[in-house]
Amino acid sequence: MYSIGKLAKAAGVNTPTIRYYEEIGLLPAADRTASGQRAYGSEDLGRLIFIRRCRDFGFSIGQVRLLAGLSISPDKDCSAVGDIARAHLQQVQDKLAELRALEHSLQRFVDQCDAVCCGGPGRECVVFDDLRHEPAVG
Repeated sequence: MYSIGKLAKAAGVNTPTIRYYEEIGLLPAADRTASGQRAYGSEDLGRLIFIRRCRDFGFSIGQVRLLAGLSISPDKDCSAVGDIARAHLQQVQDKLAELRALEHSLQRFVDQCDAVCCGGPGRECVVFDDLRHEPAVG
């Protein structure tokens, strides 16, 4: 049996996270000792590690809830897991594309600063001028 502190340490999370997961139903409510302290078993540890790993991969709480349900379902088709993973992968790829565009814009700002500004008055910075105008479409 694990106390909440020992469970948290074993799973690599903090105790408020465990309480939160119990509160929202991702983790079943813990058994209680005679003195009222939470008591967890190895199944709880496995489920908590599963949840933490899903969160490490960036799955939303809703997606974790679906995955957790599928992980214990004897009658659900595992293709649903692939669908969830595929949808999440697309979200990650979209975010990466946004981040690459942001990187290119920031690199352009830095290049402009290096080429033009060189320590002049802040209000005359070419980056500020660029930020004040919408980019041309097309």
